[in-house]
Amino acid sequence: MELKILQLLLFLCMNLLVSGVGAAAQVRCIERERQALLKFKESLTGDLSGLTWGSEEDKEECCNWYGVECSVTGHVIRLDLSDKHLRGTISPALQELQHLKHLSLTNNNMTIDNLNWLSDVPLLSYLDLSGINLRNVTNWIQPITKLSLLEKLYLSGCQLHDNLPAFDFFANSSSSCLSDLYLSHNNLTSFSTLESLFNFGRILSHLDLSYNQLDGPVPGTLLKLHFLEELNLKGNLLHGGVDKPLGNLSHLRSLDISFNKLNVPLPHLFENISEIISLRRIDLSQNHLVGSLPDITRFSSLKKLYLSNNHLDGLHPQSLHQPSSLESLDLSGNQLKRLPEAIEHLLNLKYLNLSSTSLEGTITEHHLSNLTQLTKLDLSSNNVSFSFSFDWIPPFQLQIRLSHCNMGPYFPNWIRTQNSLQELYLSFVGISDTLPNWLWSMTSIQLLDLSHNNIMGRMPDLALKLNHYEQLDLSHNNLSGPIPISIFQYSTTLGIETLVLSDNQLDGELPDCWMNLHDLSVLNLANNKFTGKLPPTLSTPKWLTILHLGNNNFTGELPPSWKNCTQLRKLDVGGNKLTGTIPAWIGTHLTNLAVLSLRFNSLHGSIPPTICYLTDIHVLDLSRNNISGKIPQCINNFTSLVRNDGSTILEFNPSLVYAGKPFDDNDNALVQWKGQDSEYKRLKNLKGIDLSSNKLVGTIPQAFSNLKGLVFINLSRNHLTGNIISSIGQLDTLEWIDLSRNQLSGEIPNSLANLHFLSVLDLSYNNLTGKIPLSTQLQSFNSSAYVGNSLLCGDPLAECPHDPSMTGRGELNIVEEDDRFMNRDFYICMAFGFITGFWVIVGTLVLKHSWRRSYFNFWNNIGDWIHVTTAIYVTRFKRKFMP
Repeated sequence: MELKILQLLLFLCMNLLVSGVGAAAQVRCIERERQALLKFKESLTGDLSGLTWGSEEDKEECCNWYGVECSVTGHVIRLDLSDKHLRGTISPALQELQHLKHLSLTNNNMTIDNLNWLSDVPLLSYLDLSGINLRNVTNWIQPITKLSLLEKLYLSGCQLHDNLPAFDFFANSSSSCLSDLYLSHNNLTSFSTLESLFNFGRILSHLDLSYNQLDGPVPGTLLKLHFLEELNLKGNLLHGGVDKPLGNLSHLRSLDISFNKLNVPLPHLFENISEIISLRRIDLSQNHLVGSLPDITRFSSLKKLYLSNNHLDGLHPQSLHQPSSLESLDLSGNQLKRLPEAIEHLLNLKYLNLSSTSLEGTITEHHLSNLTQLTKLDLSSNNVSFSFSFDWIPPFQLQIRLSHCNMGPYFPNWIRTQNSLQELYLSFVGISDTLPNWLWSMTSIQLLDLSHNNIMGRMPDLALKLNHYEQLDLSHNNLSGPIPISIFQYSTTLGIETLVLSDNQLDGELPDCWMNLHDLSVLNLANNKFTGKLPPTLSTPKWLTILHLGNNNFTGELPPSWKNCTQLRKLDVGGNKLTGTIPAWIGTHLTNLAVLSLRFNSLHGSIPPTICYLTDIHVLDLSRNNISGKIPQCINNFTSLVRNDGSTILEFNPSLVYAGKPFDDNDNALVQWKGQDSEYKRLKNLKGIDLSSNKLVGTIPQAFSNLKGLVFINLSRNHLTGNIISSIGQLDTLEWIDLSRNQLSGEIPNSLANLHFLSVLDLSYNNLTGKIPLSTQLQSFNSSAYVGNSLLCGDPLAECPHDPSMTGRGELNIVEEDDRFMNRDFYICMAFGFITGFWVIVGTLVLKHSWRRSYFNFWNNIGDWIHVTTAIYVTRFKRKFMP
């Protein structure tokens, strides 16, 4: 019994001991540092729902707060609040975190007015303030150079400038461990500003100065950075070449000077980097380099070479004649003229891009037979032909881009050997053949573009082949027949995101079973021969963004279920036989629309006022219908048309992004442009309203004068009355105005002469009166722009009767183009000036006796002089002519 009691007591003691040790081992934050974190939070604004510091559940223990990490002694050593969308000004209270080693506040909308508090955080080894506004920091370099333990520094996109006060670097800095320095996307203009950082970071291995405004040649000051491994100077204003040979950078592996203005011969530039045999990647694309590609075999470790979009005219005879380690070669956008024979020596080549290099001639099996490692080949946009035997089996497995080459008339048979093919681009290659059955058995294909050929036959049954097509473009061919219904029945297997079948001879009705196309974001079936009603289930693809169904033979009304297509940016159903009214739900539900085309149908009724809810609309085309009523007065709610800021139709909109799907900002639309139907290729910059060929009545709304982003207005062939709005001249981006065949009256506004980009004007067949305002712009149009207005006169029509601007010889006097100078303000100023001048003189004479005396004496003397002079001349006259 006593033994059991003793065992129980021993067990209780052990429990107490373990719990005591656990309590002692529990990390408790330092109160001073806890208060510093709370002060930091108080300086922030906006949505802090994700930052629960100080809430009841974790009120005491700051080491458990989000983004906070403590040491075993309770000191905060890590603070990471990156990508939390925080706002406000960062409090200097962070200086209390004297044991902090890691600080990351990247990608928040915060501001810092000074960085002096960094000197109180001496243990900092990692600092990332990318995206924080440091524009008001007067000297951002000096505090950083005091952080002797700093290893990684990220200040990209901080609006840094280099107008800094001078300071003694050696007196204010310590030895540094800095290895990574990222200063991209700032406003730095001179390397001299960065010399102190280069002195501070002698062991730098990664330096990123991309997308600044650095000018001049690549400086020799970089030679101090002996341990540099990666140097990124992309997207600056560098010109010339490399100031000095960079042989000291013996550890450099990656050199990127792309998107600059380097304008020296490429061989000369290569001479200054030729001693860096450690280089594995060189990117000099998007410059103005000239000459030919020199011998690159000296770079024994080089794996990637990018020289696209320069002015190179060929390859040095010895440039590629030895086996090379090169894996990627991009010479696109140059003027090579012929395929270099030395390509066959690049035995390790995996990626070859020679697109848009003005290549000519014939490519044979011999050119490619040694490239056994090749995985991606791009020879697009060249005038080359391919001569391969029918049964040739290539030694490689490729992703193929050969658009705008000469590959026809038959479909190339060697492609069937590419078992890993994921991308196949063969548009504009002159194929006049049917699609081979083996093409649809290539289950690896995800991106297929065979557009702009003369491919014949019926639409293939893709679903039965179980392919996972992400993008399929068979447009501008001669395919016929209906779309196989099996595509819709088994479309979950396909996973199509972009389906483009426009400009073929496809016919039949569209099946109403689109609910399986979950990933569909772009559908273009325009310019075919489809019939029947629009399928209601087209509203089920959740991410449908672009829908082109124009120029077919669809009938009926717009399905009410389409109001669920809330992600739509472009809706084009023009050129069909649709009836009914314009649904009000277009304005209330499809609020993301940028292009709405209902043109050339049989719609009737009035324009619903809810159309004004389309604040992001760029192109509104309701032309060639039977729409009646008045133009809504609320059109000034079209925010995108009010702005003249160059905004594009599919500019980035976070609410429309899904799984990284790209949006085609260069998509086309069929509009009546400058008098004829045409597919407008500059859609991303097009802004306009076309309500022509309807039955609209009333006046032109004054709200049009607020739409300063408009490029075209077409209100022709309606029953509009009243005057042309006098402030139309404020729309200074207008290129095309058509108000013809209405019942407009009054004079042509003088402000119309202010539209300097106007290239098309049609005011014919109205009731306009008066004289056409004189200007270089308005007189450049021929008489057809004004014909049919019987009371309109002036150049280029007949002269106006009793025109005060015409001399007796019929020549035009120079007159002002804009008589708005003689307005109410002018008369007010004239009266004020007269009254002021009058009383300045008269008041002075009344109040100043001496001035008044002198003034009247002056006029008395003048009178006496006139009287005496007249009397003398009269006397002389009498003596001479009267005896």
